[in-house]
Amino acid sequence: MAREFARVGVVGLGTMGAGIVEVFAKGGIEVVAVEVTEAAAAHGKEQIESSTARAVSRGKLAEDDRAALLKRVTVTTDMAQLGDVALVVEAVPERLELKSEVFAALDKVCAADTIFASNTSSLSITELSVRTQRPSKVVGMHFFNPAPVQPLVELVRTVVTEPDVVDDVRALAERLGKSPVVCGDRAGFIANQLLFTYLNQAVGMFESHYAGREDLDAAMKFGCGYPMGPLALMDLIGLDTAYEILEEMYRQSRNQRHAPAPILKQMITAGLLGRKTGRGFYTYAEPGSSQVVADALTPPPPGSDDATLRPISRVGVVGTGTMATGIAEVFAKAGYDVVVRGRSESKGEGAVAAVRKSLEKAVVKGKLTEEARDETLGRISTTVDFSGLAECDIVVEAIAEDLEVKQAAFSALDEVCKPGTILATTTSSLPVVECAAATSRPADVIGMHFFNPAAVMKLVEIVSPITTAPDVTATVRDLCAKIKKAPVLCGDRAGFIVNALLFPYLNDSVAMLDAHYATVDDIDSAMKNGCGLPMGPFALLDVVGLDVSLAIERSLYQEFRVPGFAPTPLLEHLVTAGRLGRKTGHGFRDYR
Repeated sequence: MAREFARVGVVGLGTMGAGIVEVFAKGGIEVVAVEVTEAAAAHGKEQIESSTARAVSRGKLAEDDRAALLKRVTVTTDMAQLGDVALVVEAVPERLELKSEVFAALDKVCAADTIFASNTSSLSITELSVRTQRPSKVVGMHFFNPAPVQPLVELVRTVVTEPDVVDDVRALAERLGKSPVVCGDRAGFIANQLLFTYLNQAVGMFESHYAGREDLDAAMKFGCGYPMGPLALMDLIGLDTAYEILEEMYRQSRNQRHAPAPILKQMITAGLLGRKTGRGFYTYAEPGSSQVVADALTPPPPGSDDATLRPISRVGVVGTGTMATGIAEVFAKAGYDVVVRGRSESKGEGAVAAVRKSLEKAVVKGKLTEEARDETLGRISTTVDFSGLAECDIVVEAIAEDLEVKQAAFSALDEVCKPGTILATTTSSLPVVECAAATSRPADVIGMHFFNPAAVMKLVEIVSPITTAPDVTATVRDLCAKIKKAPVLCGDRAGFIVNALLFPYLNDSVAMLDAHYATVDDIDSAMKNGCGLPMGPFALLDVVGLDVSLAIERSLYQEFRVPGFAPTPLLEHLVTAGRLGRKTGHGFRDYR
């Protein structure tokens, strides 16, 4: 039987502490909330009252329930009132010595079987536990902000934490309507360890001028469905807070990927801490505002810069697979004449049929008229010879992800296409410059990485090797905007933006599992419920395919030679065993 927690304590009534008090009280538990001064106690009580009043105004809490909730809360400056509680959650500022002092004081007033929990987001629970007289009854209980809303609670066990303590606290979290996950004692635990490693890498991309802030953020929002881009999220969290978390992660792990990007220290020194100061990676209307305003780094809209744009009216597509037909549909719907080159007439007819099927679905759903469908299909023609693409203004290659095959296609296009035609590749991992090298016009070659399904996904990564002419990049960026896509600019290196940020994070997740740090379900839950991601890493890996993921991770490691990018042995073993994900019915999970 799980232990009954009828009365608990919370020490510290800042934003997190006040939120935790509200969670417990809403769950029907009496709460003794302790602050160091009367002023701090009054401010904390006011936060709880204000938060619950907002919940009533939004229809999420009845007035009678609010009154009952507030009645369960006792706010005091006398720590001795915690003498009869079953659990105490410490929620004071992130300083090891301060938290240790709190636990030492609690040791003197609490019963021997009282469980001590810390809400720390990065400090070692083990280091905190050994400062007490009861290390076996100390756990991490990391709520996420705002605590009354966010479902995730990370429960952190040390090597000496009693299993019953973890089980009891987990049952309590579930009783409170939370989604608890259990993990070992590492800096950052699950969510922050995975999240901040990814955020730090994105900051490094920005610092090295590989991609602009808007492009980095748009890439992860539109390419992965993330609720916020990495740099906007850093501004929301606060650069000083992010720096402290990364520093603690690096102190414990000595992993170079956890070492804060140097630009963070510079920005913090300059007072650019994010939204709370009005400036961070972006500039805001005022301190605390979420409204971004233009500044010196804001890029001009597509087509509005000084570059001369090449005229585009006729588009060629090489390939008849899923990606090629999706791209053909996108251009034809936008009003462009499209020529699809297939290896045979039947392949070409199949491509047109695939477009017709997609358009029919849109008609059935009321998203497209029958007239628009017919007009779109009327703009698509097919050819079996590359010469049929001779008069195209841009040709987009969308064939197999094999460098030799792509180079042969670019060599053939180079021979038949008119001067000035832009030649684009949809590769997601191969070097664009290698395709350019197969032609006599490398300045006209560019990467145009659509995401699958191309007719739906808004993102297009525009990849410009060092050989690409500026007017080609400007033309393709403007073209993407005209076909209602979200273009992002980046250089020609493995993974571009999205894969270079996404797959190291996925690899880190597998490494966590391989180290028996946390379970598949707990890691997925942590990233969905704690970070608002559309899917957990293992669910996503099973969808992408473990073999595809392994190939991308190998290419990233080959390019950057970063130890943390090397595919984990567990991933390699699963692929060898034929557990490739949903497509084989078995991956990190089993599917029917």
